[in-house]
Amino acid sequence: MVDPMADAPLLDIKRMSLTYATQRGPVHALQDVSLAIPRGGAMGLVGESGSGKSSVVLAMLGLLGQGAETVCDSALFDGLDLRAAAETLRGRRIGVVFQDPAAALNPALTIGFQVAEPLVQHRGLSREAAFARAVELLGEMGIARAAQVARAYPHQLSGGMKQRAVIATALACEPELLLLDEPTTALDVTVEAQILDLLEELRRERGVSMLLVSHNLGIVDRLCDELTVLYAGRVVEQGACTELLGDPRHPYTRGLLAALPRVDRGKMGRLAPIPGGLPDLTRPIEGCNFEPRCAFAVAACALPQALRAADGRAVRCHRAEEIAGQPWPIPEAAADAVRPEKPLTLLRAEGLTRSFGHSSLLSRLSLKGLKPATDFKAVDGVSLTIGRGEVLGLVGESGCGKSTLGRLVLRLLRADSGTLHFEGKEIADEPPTAYRRRAQIVFQNPDSSLNPRQTVDEALRRPLIRFGLASGAEATKEVERLLDLVRLPPSYRQRYPHQMSGGEKQRIGIARALASRPDFLVCDEAVSALDVSVQAAVLNLLTDLRDELDVAYLFISHDIGVVAHIADRIAVMYRGAIVEEGPAREMLMPPYHPYTEALLSAVPVVGAHGRAASRIRLTGDVSSAPGTIGCRFAHRCPRHLGATCDTVEPPVRKFGEGHRIACHLTPDELKAMPPALAAE
Repeated sequence: MVDPMADAPLLDIKRMSLTYATQRGPVHALQDVSLAIPRGGAMGLVGESGSGKSSVVLAMLGLLGQGAETVCDSALFDGLDLRAAAETLRGRRIGVVFQDPAAALNPALTIGFQVAEPLVQHRGLSREAAFARAVELLGEMGIARAAQVARAYPHQLSGGMKQRAVIATALACEPELLLLDEPTTALDVTVEAQILDLLEELRRERGVSMLLVSHNLGIVDRLCDELTVLYAGRVVEQGACTELLGDPRHPYTRGLLAALPRVDRGKMGRLAPIPGGLPDLTRPIEGCNFEPRCAFAVAACALPQALRAADGRAVRCHRAEEIAGQPWPIPEAAADAVRPEKPLTLLRAEGLTRSFGHSSLLSRLSLKGLKPATDFKAVDGVSLTIGRGEVLGLVGESGCGKSTLGRLVLRLLRADSGTLHFEGKEIADEPPTAYRRRAQIVFQNPDSSLNPRQTVDEALRRPLIRFGLASGAEATKEVERLLDLVRLPPSYRQRYPHQMSGGEKQRIGIARALASRPDFLVCDEAVSALDVSVQAAVLNLLTDLRDELDVAYLFISHDIGVVAHIADRIAVMYRGAIVEEGPAREMLMPPYHPYTEALLSAVPVVGAHGRAASRIRLTGDVSSAPGTIGCRFAHRCPRHLGATCDTVEPPVRKFGEGHRIACHLTPDELKAMPPALAAE
């Protein structure tokens, strides 16, 4: 007998709407959202923060909480009504992986206990049997020494290992569907590549279906078959992932792609952020809710827009055929500021070193036993120069020493050795107030760096008073000037952080750093937490400010696409040292340091579907190295030469003006490397 459900989608949601009760009235978070995922299929769900992506996931899991009301024609999982069965399916047949593994794991419980818990809860296994299976699952996720890791606590693991543990927990009961809510956002590009490889293997070997929520279009393109684009609670476009990203038909999808910095294109001039912000969801718009921000809008867009399907694609835009082939308009780049080829040196660091005690489990255990390791050098003899008005990009995995180096050059941390000069004057460990004024920092997370009890006016006024730059009415004028610099109106003076979007808060963080009129800024992952459109706006702003104010940046990021877009020069850091440094345009093509090659190879690029076979897959992580006296990358290097790499410090090879690579490979071998990036 033929099973009538055999060809039916595993997950089938038709016309789901969701409202949240608030004091301002109901928020219409989702409006008639439909999607279907076949058995073994993978669908991507993309859109800006606030579009409703996570609400879709929470609705499927039955975790919306009080004040939420869901209405839909049907919501079926393998023929079962999700609205009634979500609690029994959750954790057993539907697994979930959230964005932040540190928040998803209980810091008071061991990793093994947390992976085993679903097996005890849903499968009725004894604690001993469940723990044994947890160890097996951790091993299947690619975690070395799984038995030791199972007895560790979350704070003792790296970010990638924590995320693998979360995936192991989600897979413990062998679910048919995996919901992935931004599973790689907080991870380095190499760890991200390892997680994506793992997810692809799970689909191939176990037939697991997936719903992937992400703002990284490269990841979605690599992992998914189908794609749903969500804007302000409505589906605006659906179709095959490859076709949709290659030929987007809805203006919003085109806008997302235009705002994306592309590492395979290097410096792209000016990015094209989507202007404005999401509409007020307490007041639903009957017509196209993207119309106020759309570059192709006409009067008829105020009328209701249906989701029209044709040729396997569905688009909510009455002008889709009329504007076919027209790209999202990208503003012409302003004329680049005229800069000297060799700018005057502003900051020079020589031989900076800083050591710390070990904190992670694997870094505290030697490979031969349980002997405690010695302190490690987070920064090991680093020298660098930054010219006035120059942007030096600093890339590398978490734990390689990037943020520590940034704090050393700001003298927020005391160096064990080395010197720092600013405009030719040596800066002591306890720098003068003048240096504090002229060297500032923009942090990654404005929610952590801005005081929630201070208004914007108070936050921007404080450095003015601290450095004696302005007070009273003059300080008010200066605050308004700073807001104008970061393209915000004076009315924002009285706002608190919770009254602003993520991009607006980051602009306030930049304005605060500029309040002391600095000559040098450290941007420490300053755009990594932002949506692609907001990120584009902030990158444009930073470029404009560099041109207007002649500010120099040390731009720290694990996103090589962002660094390639904004930087004049790039330095690649590994285990406390610079292994390659050179002009940005030269760093994206051979010759590379093998570590740079691996970083570039791991970047998910939209449209580069043929790269999977040629990707370089690094094993281990930065902290997994034994004590070496040779090349610090030798333990992971795919081009390892043997004892020479392990025991002899590599020579510095020079290629052209300012491009140097520390590697044992000969110059000819380095030049003969294949390109790591596939041009579109």
